[in-house]
Amino acid sequence: MDTPARITRRSALLAGVGMAAMGIAATRAMAAPAADVDYPAAHWVPATPSNYTASNRPSSYPINVVVIHVTQETFDDAVKIFQDPARAVTAHYIVRSADGYINQMVREHDIAWHAGNWDYNTRSIGIEHEGWVDKPEYFTDAMYRASAALTRSVCDRYRIPRDRNHIIGHVEVPGATHTDPGPYWDWTRYMNLVNS
Repeated sequence: MDTPARITRRSALLAGVGMAAMGIAATRAMAAPAADVDYPAAHWVPATPSNYTASNRPSSYPINVVVIHVTQETFDDAVKIFQDPARAVTAHYIVRSADGYINQMVREHDIAWHAGNWDYNTRSIGIEHEGWVDKPEYFTDAMYRASAALTRSVCDRYRIPRDRNHIIGHVEVPGATHTDPGPYWDWTRYMNLVNS
């Protein structure tokens, strides 16, 4: 008959550390790795599935437009809104004002509910920008540069022409009731960055 192993404080401590490490590893495994984002510089923070339509774009619908938005909220509040099933809205990406940090909230093959027009939702990528249309101080160099690089990548991957006919403001979506990105959004600067 085997004798039971003696449990010392050290072995209990090491077992606890091991279990904690497994818990951390399990938590990290639940977070999406870089391969699970469509744009490598983005961070995966998923919207609730209640706020977008699962799809298989571009097979089911072509992707041929990028829609530029301004959140009218802080970055953190916009994330919470996209994760709230009662809000029925989301975009594929959100770009933070201060440093250009990018969250991807909906996979590009899925249809985000951002344009207020089903036809445009089915064939566009929606990019939100932290800020307010009447507060140009939110439109920082870091935000413009990060967003332009994202838009350039989207356009290149889906062969979308990098012009103002295909990179539009929310206000330009037919039937739009929104005015974003607003009068302070510097389209000339932005398009120069997208095309650089």
